[in-house]
Amino acid sequence: MAEARPGPPAGLQLSALPDHSPLLQPSLAELRRRARAAGAPAGLLRSTDAFLLRFLRARDFDLDLAWRLLKNYYKWRAESPEISADLHPRSVLGLLRAGYLGILRDRDRTGSKVLIYRIAHWDPKVFTVYDVFRLSLITSELIVQEVETQQNGIKAVFDLEGWHFSHAFQITPSVAKKIAAVLTDSFPLKVRGIHLINEPIIFHAVFSMIKPFLTEKIKERIHMHGTNYKRSLHQHFPDILPLEYGGEQFSMEDICQEWTNFVMKSENYLSSISQIIQ
Repeated sequence: MAEARPGPPAGLQLSALPDHSPLLQPSLAELRRRARAAGAPAGLLRSTDAFLLRFLRARDFDLDLAWRLLKNYYKWRAESPEISADLHPRSVLGLLRAGYLGILRDRDRTGSKVLIYRIAHWDPKVFTVYDVFRLSLITSELIVQEVETQQNGIKAVFDLEGWHFSHAFQITPSVAKKIAAVLTDSFPLKVRGIHLINEPIIFHAVFSMIKPFLTEKIKERIHMHGTNYKRSLHQHFPDILPLEYGGEQFSMEDICQEWTNFVMKSENYLSSISQIIQ
């Protein structure tokens, strides 16, 4: 009896392969074929393999889901010019210098990239919600270049200490829908976890506005730690947190400065990404 031949690699196996593997070419060719057949914009048709692979990995090489994600990404970018048209670092330098966002130096135990956002460092009198959203988009566009991040996704910690009505008033239903779109099916990053700490009562009104737009999978990945958060947060992220959150190696100021420097050095790439929907 002849031995059964192994079938084509499964999605997770393909996701684990390096960009240059010839086994990835059939999926890339099919994604390009669908783009041409749909009359996709020139920017998409000129896309590199590395760019398209982030969509395939985000959906574990399910071509139907990857194609939908790619279309949604372009649709979201086109419909949100107030956020995505200008991704130049100067547009978010003030927020970066304020220490609003830091990226942990090490990944968590599952290989996810970990981001920490500090609401107290967002002054709504100076920065709009669109500025905040733009910084998140810039950060996402930069870290999604990493193959390991494409494979293992991200986790975000939101420190909501300092959340006031002046923040809440900027989260309109339209903004809430845009936030939910990015978290669910409009950007090629796997959101593996969202951790909220120091969440005040008034934040729940905003969360209730966003929640209906989220998938059940994303809802299940949201963790509310409250004000007595250090023990539970450390269980999710042992040994990698900054000093302010129970770590021992570095401070938020350190990693905020490191990320600011990286963003500013990425000016040319961000400028090219700004033009991607054209």
